[in-house]
Amino acid sequence: MLNSIMRGLAIHIGPFLTQALRYLMGVLVMLPLAWGAGFASYRPRNIGGQFTRGAVHTAGLCLWFIAIPHITLADTTAIGFTTPLFIMMGAALFLREPMRWERWVASGLGFAGVLIVVGPKLSASGGGYSLVMLASSPIFAASFLITKALTRYERPEVIVAWQSITVALFSLPPALTQWQMPSAVQWLLLLLCGVLGSAGHYCLSRSFSVADISATQSVKFLDLVWAALLGWLLFADIPSQSTLIGGAVICASTLWIARREARTARTN
Repeated sequence: MLNSIMRGLAIHIGPFLTQALRYLMGVLVMLPLAWGAGFASYRPRNIGGQFTRGAVHTAGLCLWFIAIPHITLADTTAIGFTTPLFIMMGAALFLREPMRWERWVASGLGFAGVLIVVGPKLSASGGGYSLVMLASSPIFAASFLITKALTRYERPEVIVAWQSITVALFSLPPALTQWQMPSAVQWLLLLLCGVLGSAGHYCLSRSFSVADISATQSVKFLDLVWAALLGWLLFADIPSQSTLIGGAVICASTLWIARREARTARTN
């Protein structure tokens, strides 16, 4: 839902302006929570780490927003699923997480399921923009690895709040070059993006705080299953045979790794 809305906004009001206003709305969404808990509780322990994460995430977003108006959502989804592979490699190299064979197998199966679903739909119509989108994947992976490191001493809600603050600040200069006043409907859609994005990043940060980041990556492939289900429920899009087969592979791999991780946690 978030990607679909932001794609439409980027086409109409420009990618950089959409990026900046989406994260500004994220700040507004977090303000009532910070007010209720006390602003002091949202003071980060490592302000430098928060700004570093914000700068890296902004760089990935700039590439993502440049490409998104020019390639299909199917292509976007397929390319975006390379990010978990970069995350798993980074987790092994920089976070020294144990890379058990089950995690590699589950991620490989999940990625295979993605290819089954989107393979028939992929096209070369995006041209060079597909490469721009692909370039954002390792940058997003670096951002999420920094997030994992921050969860060792920061609460998830603090990370989400400061991500919105830092990305909004870093996105402001390019956004000013595209400034135009959004319509009332566009403001409402941007606010919805702030809610959806903050909720999604909170869930991610929460999962990173309680589990190895590499253990969470196979679940990312469930995005395609939810997309197919929502398309059927909201837009009467009948899932194709490849979608059903690929979705079954994705669900099977996710359930399998969840059981393996739970069993390993009990034995440890």
